[in-house]
Amino acid sequence: MKQAEKTDMLLALIRERKPMTVAQQLQLTVYLSIPAIIAQLSAIIMQYIDASMVGSLGAEGAASIGLISTTTWLFFGLCGAGGMGFSVQVAHCIGAGDMSGARAVLRQSLTAIMIYSLMLAALGAAISPFLPGWLGGDESICRDASLYFLIFSLFLPALQMNYLAGGMLRCSGNMHIPSLMGVVMCILDIIFNFFLIFPSREMHLCGMSFFVPGAGFGVEGAALGTALAETIVTGILLWYLLSRSKELSLKVEKGSFRPAKSTLKKALRIGFPMGIEHIVICGAQIMTTVIVAPLGVFAIAANSFGITAESLCYMPGYGIADAATTLIGQSMGAKRVRLTRSFARITVLMGMIVMGFMGLIMYVFAPQIIGLMTPVEEIRQLGVMALRIEAFAEPFFAASLVSYGVFVGAADTFIPCLMSFFSIWAVRLSLAVILAPTMGLKGVWIAMCAELCFRGIIFLIRLLRERWMRKICK
Repeated sequence: MKQAEKTDMLLALIRERKPMTVAQQLQLTVYLSIPAIIAQLSAIIMQYIDASMVGSLGAEGAASIGLISTTTWLFFGLCGAGGMGFSVQVAHCIGAGDMSGARAVLRQSLTAIMIYSLMLAALGAAISPFLPGWLGGDESICRDASLYFLIFSLFLPALQMNYLAGGMLRCSGNMHIPSLMGVVMCILDIIFNFFLIFPSREMHLCGMSFFVPGAGFGVEGAALGTALAETIVTGILLWYLLSRSKELSLKVEKGSFRPAKSTLKKALRIGFPMGIEHIVICGAQIMTTVIVAPLGVFAIAANSFGITAESLCYMPGYGIADAATTLIGQSMGAKRVRLTRSFARITVLMGMIVMGFMGLIMYVFAPQIIGLMTPVEEIRQLGVMALRIEAFAEPFFAASLVSYGVFVGAADTFIPCLMSFFSIWAVRLSLAVILAPTMGLKGVWIAMCAELCFRGIIFLIRLLRERWMRKICK
């Protein structure tokens, strides 16, 4: 039996309210987590590729992307929050066996999310000329940073629909198609970047010389390459979701695409705190960029590369969190209290083990990881230092990431938002402001490490107290 068929069979046990052994729960968690991890890794590898290709052009090109990277993460988060407000409702409907209700939510989400994404695109385009200056960027990198963010903003509707389609498929239990499309998008990104970033040139391979055409757009080419890859994959994902998905295909029945008040209200209740939480986190990252900016171009680039490289370590946590959201969402929809509790603990423990191991790998191979991204020695030294500090926080970071995925699946996002706000602004930024003047970039990353450990602990406490399960117990 294929893995996808086994996954469907095990998910059916949740919907049909049949007993599941611990072995079956572990098996299902792994089946859902692995494709989700691959999808998350593909996403961060795309950023790694962009950073590496642009980094080969010099420190200024890398710094121009690094300067606005936290703001792009903010918009990524807002896109994800918008889609998740509807996707969690779909998971609850599927868990309850209400497939018609799930398709109704999907139809309404297409209209609502398209309007939302156009508003985000307009906002991003409007602030793009001013953003680098607001972040304290040097004049030498402001133009490229501004153009990169403008291109990114104009393609936000495609990114948003990508998030929505992938989230809907994952919450229905189909992790494989979003994972496969993530790999395809990564390959397309490499191809487009190869021709758009670099100018036409002669290349030599195995003693042969040949001409390679290129647009020579530099930093802007990296933005265009990623945007084009996202747009193509978005079209494929939407086609599969709307016409091929067993649970959500709209060919099964007709219905209204006009968002219902009740659906929008639930989406706002789930997604709005998630959006605020992302604003809090990315706002803090932007403030961190402001703190780092006066430390110079090398520090800005090293900070950006460190964040990108660390993402390879924590993206498995995001993948397992996606699996947790699906499992908790469907278990909550089926009103299965014990199974919900069991999946919550299994996913969080798995995340801590996986990311703890990844932290060890990151510590040992930090020089090689940063070395792949930049040939500039000053940036490499700072990047290695940052990664080795952060490695100690990875298990606790996993605890917060996967616990948050559990809370999202339970449609309980308000209190975690407040917890993140307090942790990041009261612990991370306070420490960074205190340590940066005397310790430089090292102080900023020590503050980040301390905060991630603190956040992981308070999220674990909330998970074990089980107040997030109140809705299912009513």
